[in-house]
Amino acid sequence: MPDRAALVTGASRGIGFAIAEALAEEGYALTVSARKPDTLEQAADGLRAKGYEVEHVAGNMADEDAIRDVVARHRARFGRLDVLVNNAGIGVGAAAGDHQTKFVDMQLDVNLRAIVIFYRECLDLLRAAGTEHRNALVVNMASFAGKSPQPWLSVYGATKAAVIAYTTAMNKELNGDGVKSVAFCPGFVDTDMSDFVKDTIPAEEMLRTTDITAALRFLLHVSPACVVPEIIFQRPGEGL
Repeated sequence: MPDRAALVTGASRGIGFAIAEALAEEGYALTVSARKPDTLEQAADGLRAKGYEVEHVAGNMADEDAIRDVVARHRARFGRLDVLVNNAGIGVGAAAGDHQTKFVDMQLDVNLRAIVIFYRECLDLLRAAGTEHRNALVVNMASFAGKSPQPWLSVYGATKAAVIAYTTAMNKELNGDGVKSVAFCPGFVDTDMSDFVKDTIPAEEMLRTTDITAALRFLLHVSPACVVPEIIFQRPGEGL
């Protein structure tokens, strides 16, 4: 059994991959998950090539059985869970009169429902780590859109606001067990997921994945007495 282990969803690219790599650099054995098997395997092989211990499990986070499989594979491989990163997410823009039910459900399922299920399935492992060192950590990827919801991305913003609320509830419920939760609320980060807006916000003006991983590294090293429930990442002048 490794000294520390982490599980990261949505880890094949962008913020998720950067977080997974940062955790590996910090000494964590990893389970990484994403929807597309080919890109996930490439990401996992890249981490293994650097000498990191990695399990990869493809799965659609809208599927409860897939979530259970990810957790089961992590449990079988590593036997412990110190950090859970709920990063998988999806945004589908539409005006209020144009929402398609399947896309509304997809955003609710992946962005919010999956997080609830991951807590449930991982809770015994997280509590065991919390009992051991009082610093088990769950990172829930919310968004600046959850703090300042906007038209067109209204459903996405609503799911992310719910993630922030759920994170608050989990701190109230689980801090006594040594399990901390934090909602990351970034604005646009320079990844391919932000390509749709780069004609109005140049990539060089966006946040970097290194901004997100710097916050993660900070959280990994605070004392058990310190809970950081939320971190907002915004561009200069981008107020709420």
